[in-house]
Order: sequence, then C-alpha cells, then structure tokens
Amino acid sequence: MTDTAPANRPLVLSPFRGLRYAADQISDLAAVTSPPYDVLDRETVAALAAAEPHNIVRVILPRPAGPADWTTDRRPPAAEENGREHYRRAAALFASWREDGVLRVDGEPALYVYEQRTKTLTGRPVILRGLLGAVGLRQAEEGVILPHEDVLPGPVADRLALMSACAANLEPILLVYDGGGVASELVEAAVGGAPLIDAPATDGSEHRVWRISDPTALAAIAADLAPRQALIADGHHRYATYLRLQEEMRARGAGAGPWDSGLALLVDQRAHPLELTAIHRTVSGVTLADVAAAAASAFRIDSYGADAAQAHAALAACRGERHAFLLTDGKQWELLSLPLTGEAAVAPEGTRAPGAGRPSQEGAEEAPLAMGEPRHLPALDTEVLHGMLLERIVGVGENQIGYDHTEAAAAQRARDSGGIAILLNPVDVGTVQAVARAGGRMPRKSTSFGPKPRTGFVMRAFGEHEPAPSEQEGGLDRLRPRSD
Repeated sequence: MTDTAPANRPLVLSPFRGLRYAADQISDLAAVTSPPYDVLDRETVAALAAAEPHNIVRVILPRPAGPADWTTDRRPPAAEENGREHYRRAAALFASWREDGVLRVDGEPALYVYEQRTKTLTGRPVILRGLLGAVGLRQAEEGVILPHEDVLPGPVADRLALMSACAANLEPILLVYDGGGVASELVEAAVGGAPLIDAPATDGSEHRVWRISDPTALAAIAADLAPRQALIADGHHRYATYLRLQEEMRARGAGAGPWDSGLALLVDQRAHPLELTAIHRTVSGVTLADVAAAAASAFRIDSYGADAAQAHAALAACRGERHAFLLTDGKQWELLSLPLTGEAAVAPEGTRAPGAGRPSQEGAEEAPLAMGEPRHLPALDTEVLHGMLLERIVGVGENQIGYDHTEAAAAQRARDSGGIAILLNPVDVGTVQAVARAGGRMPRKSTSFGPKPRTGFVMRAFGEHEPAPSEQEGGLDRLRPRSD
C-alpha cells in the first residue's frame, strides 16, 4: 500500500445519516452491539441474544444453522426459499425496531469518529480509532481500494441476501491507509470534544463515537483522502457483497444510489496501527498420527508431547525462517516445517487465475498466477498449508476445514470433532501490502487485522441515503424493508 493511488477515481468517504440505537430506549448501548458476524461462535451468539432482546446479533446472524456456515462455502440443506425466510424474519425484526423508535436516524449527514479501547492479555492498552463513512466502491484494478484475500461465493450470497432484505449496511468493513494529513488531524481534534456515544462494555472494552458534520471539515477530509489508497483489512466478503449489490442494481437499470458505496471504518495505520494475527484451521476426519505419517516425507516433524509451551515457542521461532504449522489434537503437539526456499513446488491457492489447472501431483509445473501477481513474492504459510499439505499430501476436502480466530477455539473444536487444530504464525503487514499492491490474492482467512469495530453503534440505512439528482425514482423503495 502506498500513500497515493494511481491517477483515476478518488478515494471517497462520504457523510451519511447514521442509524443508531436510541439512548432513551436502550439504557446500555454496548449490550445491544456485537462482534463482527464472522468471528462469533454459537455460544456467544446465544449469550448475546439472551442478554438483550434488541441485540443486533438477532439481525446479522438470522440463520439457526450457526456462524460456521459463514466462514466456509457450505450451504444449509434446506431449500433456497426456506433459507430466505430467515432473511425475511431478520428484515422484519430490523424494521420493527425502527418503527418502534428503538433505532433512529440522525438528522443530518456526518462522518463519525469511532474509538474502541481494549487491552491485550498482558494489559497493554490498544486503541482503534478511525472515520466511519460511506466509502465509494472501486474495482480492484483501479488501485484505490485494495483487497488481499480471496472470497467464497457462499458467504457473499449470504451477506447479499441479508443486505438486500434489510436495505442497510449493518456492519462496516475495516480499511487502513498510510495516514497523516488533515483527515487524521480532524479525527484527533474530534475526540477532544464530548462524545455522541460513550459505552463501556462488560468485557472491559470502551466504545465512543463522535460526529463530524461541519461542511468545512468534511470538505477538508474529502480533499485529503481523494488521492490515497486504502487496504481492506477486514471484511473482504462484505466488500464483495457491496460490489455484487451494485452490479445487480445496475442490471435492473437503476442509476446512482446507495448501492454505489458501503459502510466502512477508515483507520490511519500510522496513528493507530492495527495488529495482524493468524487465523487458525481445524480439520475433521483425520488424526494427528494420520497427518504426521503422510507429511513425513516432505516436512520436518518435531514432537513435543504434551508440552504446549515449548511447542508454541518453536512455532514462533520459525516465523520468517521456515513454513511452520503447529498441529494438536488437544493433547499432543507436533510441529511440521520446511525451509522457505525448500524444493517443494507450491502453486499459490489464492493466486490462481480463474479456470487455471492445479499443479501436477509431483508439482512439476506451477499453475498460472492471477493478473499482476509477481513470481518473486515468496509463498505464504497458508499457501503451503492448503496447496501442499492439506490438498496434495493429506487429501483433505474444503468441507473438512474450519477457521478460528483464537487458539483456544481451534483446540476446542478439534477436541469436540475428534480432528486436529492447525496453528499458524501471523503474516507480517509488509507482505500483505506487497500482495495487495501487486494485484494478487492471499488464500481466504490468511490474516486477521484487529481490533475490529463492534457492530451496531452506527449503521447505514439505504432509505436515508442522500440521493443524487440522477437517481431513478423507486430504486430505493425496492430495497426498503417491510415489517409485514
């Protein structure tokens, strides 16, 4: 990611009339919010919904099948029409909260400054602070909004169905840019005033929101952001959903409208750098012994028995030196590794061109790379894991693989399923930026930027979009939710 984008359409973050929980209806604003949909497990969803009847999780995760369906491409067995009933119920609930005054729209368009204060496990304070607005959609080849991960059609279809049913952006994507400048200065100035929202949560995190509506300030922010690039840190499936909705509305003959932008939190990576952590894998239907035996001819294997601490230290020591994967069944620990410049040929799973064939079993010929992906970029751990170990050596299918954001969740899932958990080292930010600049893609779930903004403090309803003169009448009405 560079400081400025190529000469084309600008980076635009537009003010909007935020849809928020009414403070006179909801006494604890933090209690009605939720972490992002794709990091929730069933237990957390149930706890959030039980604790507060207006928690936004009741809308963002309407299916009873559980959040595991949103992190893979597996679809529920029910007929498509029955599946859409969940979205209709979510939209009706969302509409009823608006009709009852639980959710209200602000009176004037604004950009919102969102701040989240948390602490690491060691007690170190972490601050997430950025601008919340409606980001103008750009195709990847324009070099303005840069993705770095592949997406699956299943989660995109799921988010599209929910977004269309509710006629709203319920959750922001997370963007980062190389900051400094007027926009960052105005963000820092805003937090010196009284917040619009001040909501401490039971987990110890603190959430505050300020509003920037002064025309002069908004114009200065727009001018500062226009030439810049932004990297998608979190929300690739949601951004792909924004683009899909725009495409569908264009196909219907709609003109300019709210589908030309999407809710985003834009963070200055210099002022408030995000942390990058790994997303771990679980594999069902295999044992630790099975994988170790299959991988023995290609990988170095170090066994640590029940010594989890030593195993974790060994994994960390491999970062930047070797491709390494720490496997456990919840009891025993095995480290699989190979040199970064090893002889095994790996075709990057996330950089294959559409329709390209997979490499031969012997790895004799590398599959073509996607447009713009230079061959000098080193293979990523996730590429070796999926393309070599799981796919070619062990023969694991995608339906056997799960994704977890914490080691504890991955280990628990492995114990529950009788399978294994695979822990990874995080990718460094420079590698992510290099892949994004080159127009390449990493395998899905390769990175986890954080902390992530909490869902529900400020949402964006399509009906409250400030229409451009060229918008066709009725376009917004087709997307407005109905409570009947």
